Amino acid sequence: MTTSQSFPARRLRRLRKHDFSRRLVAENQLSVNDLIYPMFVLEGKNRRESITSMPGVERLSVDLLIEEAKELSALGIPAIALFPVTPDEIKTQMAEEAYNAEGLAQRAVRAVKQACPELGVITDVALDPFTTHGQDGIIDQEGYVLNDITTEILVKQALSHAQAGADIVAPSDMMDGRIGVIRKALENAGYINTQIMAYSAKYASNYYGPFRDAVGSAGNLKGGNKSTYQMDPANSDEAIHEVALDIQEGADMVMVKPGMPYLDIVRRVKTELQVPTFAYQVSGEYAMHKAAIDNGWLKEKECVLESLLCFKRAGANGILTYFAKQAAVWLQEKK
Repeated sequence: MTTSQSFPARRLRRLRKHDFSRRLVAENQLSVNDLIYPMFVLEGKNRRESITSMPGVERLSVDLLIEEAKELSALGIPAIALFPVTPDEIKTQMAEEAYNAEGLAQRAVRAVKQACPELGVITDVALDPFTTHGQDGIIDQEGYVLNDITTEILVKQALSHAQAGADIVAPSDMMDGRIGVIRKALENAGYINTQIMAYSAKYASNYYGPFRDAVGSAGNLKGGNKSTYQMDPANSDEAIHEVALDIQEGADMVMVKPGMPYLDIVRRVKTELQVPTFAYQVSGEYAMHKAAIDNGWLKEKECVLESLLCFKRAGANGILTYFAKQAAVWLQEKK
């Protein structure tokens, strides 16, 4: 990049001197419209459980989830992402509970859509909350996750979510070809307007630990990893191929996960493919921020909003973040 002017004719600090001029030339802005709030739902009534590794985040029973959803809608947050906490006694090798029409996720979707029809509901299409081994798919005798039989179950799960009223199904499993068969199944069943948010560039990251605590899959995984299907953190070009395939197969929008350590991937996806691109500020990112904030090492409001703005600068259309509710409040205060 070149410019015809040089110092002192060109003083870049001139535009930084005043608040009004900084606002006028800001290249990116964060708003409540950029926020998606992940929520954990559990069985029972009038139940809430704290998550030790995610201070301030709770698992909620459906009745309390509805009350929270009403608050989020009033704040202008466009959508929530639901993650069920499955009791161990109904987890199985074949994850049958994943597509139970009366399962926890399906009941939660119906309840939220009835109470807050204007609030978008995103559901997680993956089997790890429902398997006894904590992997995102069906395994063979050696523990390898089998792609095609897993995909067959994912289709059933996605259809059950659409039938319950989910606005967006979000396959987060990283099986090859699953977007195409889910899209075909939705079309054939008449759910032509059910959107697919594909976790297209989901990395085999170590930042997911607190999430696995939250949904109760950490104990099932028993220290195992997901490197045979989630992406290698060393790879960038591969992410572009994954995203391109999912778009070709029928995804309406794509996801990069984790978030801040992978902002280069967000930028590449947005620049090279120009598709609706979302990012997930995952549980480990949240936990790190909260630990530093609670210890007085970082300013909460300033650092959280800065982190979210960085997603926008990288090219994200929206951000899944556990800070969404608090950020929405702060953004209202700035008006």
